[in-house]
Amino acid sequence: MTRYKSLTLLLCAALVAACDKNAVQEITGPIASARIKFFNFGVNAPQVNFYANDTKMTAISSTTGTEATIGVAYGAAGSGGFYAAIAPGQYTLTGKLSAATDKDLAISSVNATIADGKAYSFYMSGFYNTTSKSVEGFVVEDPVPATFDYAAAQVRFVNAISNSNAMTLYARNPTTGAELPVGSAVAYKAGGAFTTVPGGVYDIVTRTAGSATNIITRTAVSFSAGRVYTVSARGDITITSTTAVNRPILDNTANR
Repeated sequence: MTRYKSLTLLLCAALVAACDKNAVQEITGPIASARIKFFNFGVNAPQVNFYANDTKMTAISSTTGTEATIGVAYGAAGSGGFYAAIAPGQYTLTGKLSAATDKDLAISSVNATIADGKAYSFYMSGFYNTTSKSVEGFVVEDPVPATFDYAAAQVRFVNAISNSNAMTLYARNPTTGAELPVGSAVAYKAGGAFTTVPGGVYDIVTRTAGSATNIITRTAVSFSAGRVYTVSARGDITITSTTAVNRPILDNTANR
């Protein structure tokens, strides 16, 4: 009898331990079927963490046991430019201050519908208003081709410069000077279609409709066959300095 009582006590203890907050958690289950990435392209915007509703989607690692007070800086992409998994649904996507002052204050907010199986990018954009502590933002779908084209790259253009006119991106062969338009003119807060570009190294430029003047130029950009890329324009279109942080810049990020 004593033996049975001991076994009963051990089983009860095991059950209690399984309910303990330190017990091993069951983390297997279906992976969220949609994807999203985040960019801080708001001119003069402070560092932020990005959220989908109340879920923190990007973060800087901390070794102190407390949340880091640094986040995604201007000109950078959250999580190194990788997509984060997200469940389909309605979301308020926000960029919240990561610094200790005004910690978690939302400075950019966009309502978006995330559809099953699709990919998206959220951009903080425009100019940061230091009085209202706010900056614009927008979301574009990333219609990444479902199949791989190992003979060429797929490239599209997103315009995140609020004081620019609609621009077309061109990929120029630096040896021959031959140019290939990457889609058509793209207005602010919009993204163009993915366009087939032969794999290679290009100088990329933007121009407005009917103009031969290059607005933004970036040299020696590699587009590898079999890969998919988004080239995004950020900054202040009026800046002519070649070193200013807020000058107009073409950012190249791989989607796949």
